[in-house]
Amino acid sequence: MPNIKSQKKRVITNQKANDINKAKRAKVRAIIKKYEAAIEAKDVASAEKLLTETISAIDVARYDGIYKDNTASRKISRLTKQLNKIKA
Repeated sequence: MPNIKSQKKRVITNQKANDINKAKRAKVRAIIKKYEAAIEAKDVASAEKLLTETISAIDVARYDGIYKDNTASRKISRLTKQLNKIKA
């Protein structure tokens, strides 16, 4: 534990930011799981609706710095590929 006042404050600030980022990442994961459940059930209509919601959540996470650009793009690409596979 730091002795300097500013460093004590910094530890608290970092912890708060860490908690916020964890919550945002968990929210994205939950949305992805819901989408993947629709894919497993082969429910195309529901999956198409959830895909837009999922992509939006991933983009928001990317803008917030939760995911790097390439990671977000890779996730979106893989999710879209899954939907296209069911449609075919």
